[in-house]
Amino acid sequence: MERELRMRRFSCDYRYLLLFAAIPFIYIQMRLFATQSQYADRLADAIEAENQCSRQTRLLIDQISTQQGQIVSLEELMKRQDQECRQLRALVQDLQRKGFEKLVGDAQVPVAAVVVMACNRVDYLDRTIKSIQKYQSPIAAKYPLFISQDGSDPHVKSKGLSYDQLTYMQHLDFEPVHTERPGELIAYYKIARHYKWALDQLFYKHKFSRVIILEDDMEIAPDFFDYFEAGAKLLDQDKSIMAISSWNDNGQRQFVHDPYVLYRSDFFPGLGWMLSRSTWDELSPKWPKAKQLTYWDDWLRLKENHGGRQFIRPEVCRTYNFGEHGSSMGQFFKQYLEPIKLNDVQVDWKSMDLSYLKEDKYVEQFGSLLKNSTPVHGTDAVLKANNINGDIRILYRDQSDFEGIARQFGIFEEWKDGIPRTAYKGVVVFRYQSQKRVFFVGPDSLQQLGIR
Repeated sequence: MERELRMRRFSCDYRYLLLFAAIPFIYIQMRLFATQSQYADRLADAIEAENQCSRQTRLLIDQISTQQGQIVSLEELMKRQDQECRQLRALVQDLQRKGFEKLVGDAQVPVAAVVVMACNRVDYLDRTIKSIQKYQSPIAAKYPLFISQDGSDPHVKSKGLSYDQLTYMQHLDFEPVHTERPGELIAYYKIARHYKWALDQLFYKHKFSRVIILEDDMEIAPDFFDYFEAGAKLLDQDKSIMAISSWNDNGQRQFVHDPYVLYRSDFFPGLGWMLSRSTWDELSPKWPKAKQLTYWDDWLRLKENHGGRQFIRPEVCRTYNFGEHGSSMGQFFKQYLEPIKLNDVQVDWKSMDLSYLKEDKYVEQFGSLLKNSTPVHGTDAVLKANNINGDIRILYRDQSDFEGIARQFGIFEEWKDGIPRTAYKGVVVFRYQSQKRVFFVGPDSLQQLGIR
């Protein structure tokens, strides 16, 4: 009985022990379940985030693919456009070549190409081309005509392409211009670039041996082309001549008389001039660029560039400049350009002996004219000149003195690099009272000409 009692007590104690042991186990299981639930929620969140990231990645991939497709399409478009541009350039070059061959012909060797430098003055250009073609058309094979346009003015381009018997060229310059000095006009930099491009084209691409350069505000004289044909022979024979010009800065009506007379000058006149390829070979590599002298014509007037060579000019101009409006904004137009006398006499230059213009003969011939003139001294030079029959010479001491005397007569006062306009060995000559020559003579001019 007692044993049975102990057995029951032990069984009861065992159940209590099991119960006490079960409580922590249940608690642990509940904690494990709660932890697993938390991890399951986090895992679900992570999976959802991963799925969202995957969707965004796929969206970005789709966008990149679309953009890559657009890039490929643009590249293909650029290739097609580039190919079309090359074809158009080839077509234009072919048309230019055919037009040039039509002008030149198979047998005729040109005396010189004639280029009109244009930009945006379509009315001026039309007037210039009509004046040139009036005398050029019958001899187009000897003087192939070109228009070189600087820029993209559509009216000038349309007009340039509309003419018969000439070749149109276009210079497109997108390089920015940085002026060296405040207040400078960008136009002069662009003009210098245009000149270099056009002359390179004519001498090196089209292989001309000579080029006559005109601007889009000029009319020409009836004997313009015969004059330059005679000048071409001088260029070939006398290497001390750098260029032939059709212009006289003191060519106003009151200062000229004889359309048959030509002069040598140390001053580059410009405004309708011809040079040879050999001279351009020398000038082209050093032609003024940005941050150098902007006025290309003044650059040519520097002794370091003309190297002591001289220029042939007429007494009576073979070009007339009507360009009151342009890059120079009408500077000197009313005083010096508008009164210019344009030659109206048909001179037979082919029959004339121009050998007197060669350097050795010219010094003697010009010196003789100067020696036979009457010296005038002191003030009131104009009054004294009025009272003397025949040629006179007036000595000037320096630039300031020259300017004062020039102002009395009304001729150009300007100097460039120590040389007065039109001067030969410091001597400036012009007509006065119709036929009388007036010589302004520098302090060492007589010595240079061998006159004692």
